[in-house]
Amino acid sequence: MSCAYIAAYSVRMHRTQIQLDDGQWRAVNRVAGQRGVSAAQVIRDALDRVLPGEDDQRRERAVASIGGFRSGRADVSVRHDDHLADAFAG
Repeated sequence: MSCAYIAAYSVRMHRTQIQLDDGQWRAVNRVAGQRGVSAAQVIRDALDRVLPGEDDQRRERAVASIGGFRSGRADVSVRHDDHLADAFAG
């Protein structure tokens, strides 16, 4: 049994039903065939791209913090590597 197989089935899944119009159904099945996956996987992947997840929320918080801190140094954008090395050197 491969690790991918084990990982795929260690996530709890919930069964649901959705209704798709003819165009959506054809598109989902076309993409599934191209990727070699199930229609359900195509729909899960699409939902993952649209719905914010934990990683997306963390990324948004990180981006929101950009520029929110001041070091008091005017040359950080030019000498950031030097300042980082100094900080780790102690």
